[in-house]
Amino acid sequence: MQAPWDIPAAISLYNIDRWGLGYFTINPKGRIEVRPTQDAKTPIDIMEVIEEARKEYGLGFPMVLRFQDLLRHRVETINQAFAAAIEEFGYKAPYRGVFPIKVNQLREVVEEIVDAGRPFHVGLEAGSKPELLAALAIHRDLESLIICNGYKDVLFIQNALLGCKLGKRVILVVEKLEELFQILAVSKEVGVEPQIGLRVRLSAKGSGKWAQSGGENAKFGLSTAELVAASEALKKEGLAHALKLVHFHVGSQVPDITTLKRAVREAARFYAKLNQMGHELGYLDVGGGLGVDYDGSRTAFDSSTNYSLREYARDIVYNIMDVCDGEGVAHPTIVSESGRAIVAHHSILVVEAFGSIEKESAPIHVTAGLEDDKLLHEILDTQRTLNRQNRMEALHDAQSDKEQAQQKFDLGLMDLETKAKIETVFWQVARSVVEYCSGMKYVPDELKELEVTLSDQYVCNFSVFQSLLDHWALGQLFPVMPLHHLDRYPDRQGTLVDITCDSDGKVSKFIDLQDVKDTLPLHRLTPGEPYLLGFFLMGAYQDIMGDLHNLFGRVNEAHVFLDDDEECGWYIEETIGGSTISDVLRMTQWNEGDLAKAVKSQVDEAIKSDRLKPSDAMKLLASYEKALQGYTYLHFAPSGNGKA
Repeated sequence: MQAPWDIPAAISLYNIDRWGLGYFTINPKGRIEVRPTQDAKTPIDIMEVIEEARKEYGLGFPMVLRFQDLLRHRVETINQAFAAAIEEFGYKAPYRGVFPIKVNQLREVVEEIVDAGRPFHVGLEAGSKPELLAALAIHRDLESLIICNGYKDVLFIQNALLGCKLGKRVILVVEKLEELFQILAVSKEVGVEPQIGLRVRLSAKGSGKWAQSGGENAKFGLSTAELVAASEALKKEGLAHALKLVHFHVGSQVPDITTLKRAVREAARFYAKLNQMGHELGYLDVGGGLGVDYDGSRTAFDSSTNYSLREYARDIVYNIMDVCDGEGVAHPTIVSESGRAIVAHHSILVVEAFGSIEKESAPIHVTAGLEDDKLLHEILDTQRTLNRQNRMEALHDAQSDKEQAQQKFDLGLMDLETKAKIETVFWQVARSVVEYCSGMKYVPDELKELEVTLSDQYVCNFSVFQSLLDHWALGQLFPVMPLHHLDRYPDRQGTLVDITCDSDGKVSKFIDLQDVKDTLPLHRLTPGEPYLLGFFLMGAYQDIMGDLHNLFGRVNEAHVFLDDDEECGWYIEETIGGSTISDVLRMTQWNEGDLAKAVKSQVDEAIKSDRLKPSDAMKLLASYEKALQGYTYLHFAPSGNGKA
């Protein structure tokens, strides 16, 4: 029996009030509403944005929507949380956040963060030469930091020292002891005194999917003995004062606050001891790890966090202060590299479901005549007599008939038409049994499994490998839900499959407050009407890490800003077209001109041999050349929705 349905029921079903963090809700029209500053007075109806992006800018699906004011709000919120903690505890040094470019290297994103962070002196973190060169160009605030992590070669070090010459606070973090000697040698050659940080390898280990990036077996960092050796080397060179920063990292998306507290205290102890050894340290970098509550459960589950931003900031400030006060060491400037928590919320991936596969909706009419197989008569009789009281007995009888039909088919004793009819009736019986059990306090495990088996497959115009790589590779969960029709009860359960030719191109695990769900509540597709789904909290890593499986490239983008002068309260500031077919072919060494020439030669040959008329041949060639400039994803006009 279906429970009463309204907007609050929809909000509860999809947990949007929990993982949405006040940035997302459902409006009275049953559409997703975005609140970029968490203010209900500045709502953005997401379907209106999509309509404008399509009609005014010609963007097709899939598309990414970026809400730049939300990005700015995340920068401000994190800085304000640390400022509040510093004031509360009377901490004697400031907070200086840096944005790790690796989390999202897109120029528009980095520029927005730098601009929003200017009042807070937000800096940048670079882990490669390309990232460093981008950071040097965009960095203008001489009070903010550029933190250089990762392994480095001579060219990397030279450019970091160039930044120092320009008056920037560029700190080269030593990841292995040999790197220190290389930094010292290069700095002598260019005549610039380096500012050095040491990454310590903590005994405290992280938690969650990225736990292995910390601990004593971590890829980066110096052991205690190596820290002492580094200290002695700097003193020998007369550069004890050049050591400015202690750095650590316990992993991305740390779900448990106790892990962070333990690591912060250990790192603060290293900081204090190195300070006491004669180094003029000034910064303690707590690395990344500030998690995002993807499922809204507020637990230590991998896709959640059991702490708030306020608790995170307070625990870092208090524990550093407590250790330093105990050691008689001045409080360091606190640095953090929170990338995921800044960018995750601002980006939404919009995809169109253009078909569904429903097991019980086979396109055949089932009747049985006297000449038909006995099993068909039996399963039809089971269907006719099915009721709430005998539902389990009926299910077991139908299962037996289906299994016997398979056996007879394997032995060549049953034709294809009869097998199809029996399977069609079985799935109809199974659906009826599951519906009879809907709303019951206890549902047997076999029925739960049957419900998953009965779920529809919604075919969606996107590539999991390009746009949702962390889900495929790591099992990372992202909130996903319909963007509209939420004023109607979602009468179907489904999984999502993409348009790649790979069976792994699917989404079959979904967020839930209690556990991971195997299906997602969805609406039945209506032929000719678009059905749009949104993947939320997509701004961290997914933009950059996608691959070119089947040569599906980057997707279309629209950047949205709030504006009081606009009647609707917002406007699309910029659109960026996704990869064309020629773009992705070029990445794999296919030259557009060579391809067109090769096809033209075949067209010319077809004309000469009278296989094609010249007019038809020219249309064919024009179609091929036009396709090279087209979007790599599917195009439906107006919509190709329907059951498959």
